[in-house]
Amino acid sequence: MFWRDGSQINRVPVTDRSFQYGDGCFTTMLTKSGSIQLWSQHVGRMQEALQRLKIGEIDWNSLKRELDSIASDAPLAGLKIHVSRGEGGRGYSPKVSSGPKVTVSRFEFPQSYRQFRENGIDLTVCDTPLGLNPLLAGLKHNNRLEQILAKEEVERTTFTDGLVLDINGNVIETTMANVFWIADGKVFTPSLDYAGVAGVMRGEIIKLLSAMNIPVEIASFTLKDVLAADEIFVSNCILGVAPVNKIKDAQFPPGTITRRIQEKLGQ
Repeated sequence: MFWRDGSQINRVPVTDRSFQYGDGCFTTMLTKSGSIQLWSQHVGRMQEALQRLKIGEIDWNSLKRELDSIASDAPLAGLKIHVSRGEGGRGYSPKVSSGPKVTVSRFEFPQSYRQFRENGIDLTVCDTPLGLNPLLAGLKHNNRLEQILAKEEVERTTFTDGLVLDINGNVIETTMANVFWIADGKVFTPSLDYAGVAGVMRGEIIKLLSAMNIPVEIASFTLKDVLAADEIFVSNCILGVAPVNKIKDAQFPPGTITRRIQEKLGQ
């Protein structure tokens, strides 16, 4: 179900710049019994994206009231906020005839995610590389063509998801989640300064690890670094945290740090 400006919709104008150019950003939030989780963190990530994309401001208080009114009362569900720069004429000029357009959608919690959390997932390694773009790196902007091509690769396999590397061979993320791994009691996760999406849950996990006095290193890493791990997990705001059982043929049993993080997150 989709809403725009408080009204339920099933279409948007073809002049919408998100349709024409992928001109906008989005975030996806977990709800628990109608309560939006990590709301302020999602607002923060969207405000950063709007500022970097030079898109106008959103009335977050009004939007929160709208979201509260349509959030599912199911134990677990999801809401997506999609922002377009607005409607505009032909060409790349960012001048629009109306300000930012916000579309909200509601969806059921994917039942497979419960199994992923408990039993883990298997990863392939995608051939599709991510380009380097420090101007947009970290943002969840509306142009996700690289992730779509990588996901198409995964769907031709029996794997749950796939690791995605950049054009220099550095591990960045999976097609749907951020990735962490543990070696000798230390946690590692890729830098997202040049590619990838800085997920809200990734930020929460980094803060949680600090509170648990577990060291975290954020830097550039190759696939060889990841394959040397003792345990691996992935994260996003809907999934939460899921252990990684395999990367291709390499196996990784669910570890104690992964399970501790899941427990701290209330999974």
